[in-house]
Amino acid sequence: MPPNHGILDNMVKKKPGGLLESIKTIVYAALIAIGIRTIAFEPFNIPSGSMIPTLLVGDYLFVSKFSYGYSRHSMPFSPNLFQGRIFGSLPRRGDVAVFKLPRDGSTDYIKRMIGLPGDRIQVRQGVLHVNGVAVRRENLGPYTVEGDGPRITVRRWRETIPAIGGQPAVAHDILEATDDGPFDNTQEFLVPEGHVFAMGDNRDNSLDSRAQNMVGFIPVDNLVGRAEFIFFSVDEGAVWWQPWTWPFSIRWNRLLTAVR
Repeated sequence: MPPNHGILDNMVKKKPGGLLESIKTIVYAALIAIGIRTIAFEPFNIPSGSMIPTLLVGDYLFVSKFSYGYSRHSMPFSPNLFQGRIFGSLPRRGDVAVFKLPRDGSTDYIKRMIGLPGDRIQVRQGVLHVNGVAVRRENLGPYTVEGDGPRITVRRWRETIPAIGGQPAVAHDILEATDDGPFDNTQEFLVPEGHVFAMGDNRDNSLDSRAQNMVGFIPVDNLVGRAEFIFFSVDEGAVWWQPWTWPFSIRWNRLLTAVR
């Protein structure tokens, strides 16, 4: 009997330790996850069509947090622990980046970085101008927009931001339903120091820096990170409570593709 009691005693003594170890493991895992999310990569999903055709509704992507350095917006809930950026650097023209909406400091937006401090940005008859120079664009033909409201057919263009100030030229695709929309003829915007100018690739369906009273210039401190690659993508036919629909709704050709 004594040996059995000894075994029982040992089992009873291990239970509190086992529970404590489990709690520690969960806490450590949470801290590691928060650390990775803060300093390395953070996942985001695309809920709207302002970046079509580059990003589609239902895309899930990773954003690198280290690309532009760290600000308070690099951390969950943007705690006001410090001002400015640590190891900060400006984005390149053409980068696709996530930022906090300036007017509330909490809503996540994702757009393409078009203008850097000191740049002059203007759109004339649908054509982007950077520092007075028209950006070259090539007509790629019709494109059907799906999954963001009514199905419509628009024009797809290959736009090339020229090499400026040592930065390489960047080519990407944009959509234009018309060259005479509300944001297709703008004033010339002078990007102030410490700010960037952002635009969506779906040019006629994007609320961006052209809307000065809604978005405006983006403070560099509001940058969260650069979009790197799509790790998952699913069309609007997928319903989370119907897992049997998932395989037919996954956009397999978009998985693990770089964001350009």
